[in-house]
Amino acid sequence: MFSQSFESMISMVYIPPLVKNECKNNSFSDISKYQIFMDAVSVINCSMFTGIIECTGTIVEIISSNNNLSFWIESPLSAGFSVDQSISHNGVCLTVEVVKENTHKVTAIEETLKKTNLQHWKKGTVVNIERCMPMNGRLDGHIVQGHVDTTAICEHIETLAGSWQYTFRFDKQFAHLVIEKGSISMNGTSLTCFNVTDSSFTVAIIPYTYEHTNIQYVQQGDIINIEFDIIGKYISRMHQLQRS
Repeated sequence: MFSQSFESMISMVYIPPLVKNECKNNSFSDISKYQIFMDAVSVINCSMFTGIIECTGTIVEIISSNNNLSFWIESPLSAGFSVDQSISHNGVCLTVEVVKENTHKVTAIEETLKKTNLQHWKKGTVVNIERCMPMNGRLDGHIVQGHVDTTAICEHIETLAGSWQYTFRFDKQFAHLVIEKGSISMNGTSLTCFNVTDSSFTVAIIPYTYEHTNIQYVQQGDIINIEFDIIGKYISRMHQLQRS
């Protein structure tokens, strides 16, 4: 994890001329790689999160409409939300549609339901909530887009003296995106991987995280949302293009 003022990162917007010079010097051998780099830089212009959970909310009502599910969620922050605001729910960026007293409503479409654990939400489910990072905020976790890549299954939980270790299993096709001591977003929480294999990893949970997120409710066999590090995904894509 790291902590850096977003204001110090915003200067990245002015990188393009420098990158163009690098292209002329063959540091970037083709325009596709240049575009990937520019796409990575553009992340700072989008709604983004840090993986530092602000509070948890509880599902109080679920409404099914065609292939979509709408959720009414009660949370300590809901009253302060505004319509059209982007909020991370278990790591999924969803748009606030309605705010009513201490509850708010969001909708997940079929594609979102297929790739996340939202399809398993029930009345009473506790979800992690984080608002977008303000432009003058601090990046205390890591860059999280709110675009869940896949899910993982809790395989083992170990209670230690003052902390917990959770081991999760994921699809091997994503093995190249999980590295030892790398960052990963789990249900929207920024955590560090260790004991990484080609299909599993472990995370350590401190008491504060345990008490202030829904990790305390995760049991063996439960499904959690995973978003891999955006920087790793761009590097992986660049290497893929180099091989093609």
